[in-house]
Amino acid sequence: MTYPIITVPNDASNLLEQLGTKSKFWFLDPDKNKILYKEGRPGTGENWAEKVSCEICKLLHLPHAEYDFAIYENRKGVISPTFSPSGCRLILGNEVLAHVIEDYGDERHYRERQHTVNRVMAVVKAPHINFPMGWNAPNEINSAADIFVGYLMLDVLISNQDRHHENWGLIDQPEYGLFLAPTFDHASSLGRNESDEKCLERLNTNDTGRGVEVFVRRAKSALYAKPNDSTPLSTLGAFLSSAKIAPSGAKFWLNKLAQFSKIQCDEIFNQIPKTIISEPSKSFAVKMIEANKNRLLNSEF
Repeated sequence: MTYPIITVPNDASNLLEQLGTKSKFWFLDPDKNKILYKEGRPGTGENWAEKVSCEICKLLHLPHAEYDFAIYENRKGVISPTFSPSGCRLILGNEVLAHVIEDYGDERHYRERQHTVNRVMAVVKAPHINFPMGWNAPNEINSAADIFVGYLMLDVLISNQDRHHENWGLIDQPEYGLFLAPTFDHASSLGRNESDEKCLERLNTNDTGRGVEVFVRRAKSALYAKPNDSTPLSTLGAFLSSAKIAPSGAKFWLNKLAQFSKIQCDEIFNQIPKTIISEPSKSFAVKMIEANKNRLLNSEF
């Protein structure tokens, strides 16, 4: 059994206000649901990285955007239903922080040094921030910060280097207030840019400085420890910093991660159509997840 590949109608890009390119646009499905189509860059694994991350979130019970493989005019991509209901507004992290930090540089995607773990966690820890819409919270989760620390754990697990301030947010529902958005946009993960040649080299090398375990330690977050720092935290560093602020949430998600088995991981990858992922990329990504899982479960905060 493989994951389905959904065909997007040829005229879909003309149906709604667009995002400036035919590689990313909103359209309506036959049931009038608003769907995002996003084309992965050719020659990369962005499409399968997005799908794998989605399926991992399901197993961990992390609130997440849904993704399915798709094809539009013979171009491969993914589709994702909107998670912001009609009448609501998604407020991205840059806008959120611009409201609470004077002169916040909200127009930069990357290298925004004011985008710190402490500031983001302070926002999501506020008691008026509700849990993600439609998500059944376990008893161990007491605040949106307890959920966001899980997002940062996910970033470590999949080596996601794209948690910049437009890749998290809040949903404003006029009647009920602000809700944490589910985690979304994980295409920049799991070594999706590595060629088959490089994947095989790192999988088979005897050079300890070239192996997968060393490769995953290089993953950088888009979050900083302090506003004047010159480099962002590593993905593990960002998680550990957030874990000190929301320790009970961090422990909950680490316990969920401990239950995520190699068999479950393999099942996810084995359901990806062979036309979408190569065997070297699959083996490399699985090894990355294994290495990152070990790092997380052996971490202290």
